[in-house]
Amino acid sequence: MFNQAHRSKRNPAIFFTLLLAMAFIPLSAAAQLADRTGWAVTPTGHDYPTLVDNVLAAAKKNKIGVVTQASATVGAKAVLDKTIPGNMVIGLYHPRFAVPMLEASIAAGIEAPIRVYVTENPDGTATLSYKLPSFVFAPYMDEGGEALAALAAELDALFAAVAADAAQ
Repeated sequence: MFNQAHRSKRNPAIFFTLLLAMAFIPLSAAAQLADRTGWAVTPTGHDYPTLVDNVLAAAKKNKIGVVTQASATVGAKAVLDKTIPGNMVIGLYHPRFAVPMLEASIAAGIEAPIRVYVTENPDGTATLSYKLPSFVFAPYMDEGGEALAALAAELDALFAAVAADAAQ
């Protein structure tokens, strides 16, 4: 039990550490998502709505379908009447990838569509991030073999092109 004697003791090192940590709480999405194994993170100068539109246009330009869209921002506003920074997950895929993926590994099908993540930063800019398809499919490579590895490499290049087009 935490008694009054413990409450009265102050540890300056802990206080300073907490104060320093609190100074960095409003980190940008790019900072929070950076340095994750298997992720591509692209900070942009675009605002959130523009980056969402750019991702949708880049998907169309690169001939990959928009399969899903889910926004915590929209849900929080609609259900909780709470405003949170822009946040959307967009699932991208196409039947031309689904068929060879499933031929290589039925289990890998759980990973489709592959998602990209658009997040709003405190400064009003937005970040685009996603797990590399080769990282997403890595757990299935033993059964999927060279066919799945080749598909993942093709998707890595395609997702990089989508990200580059969206960030322009």
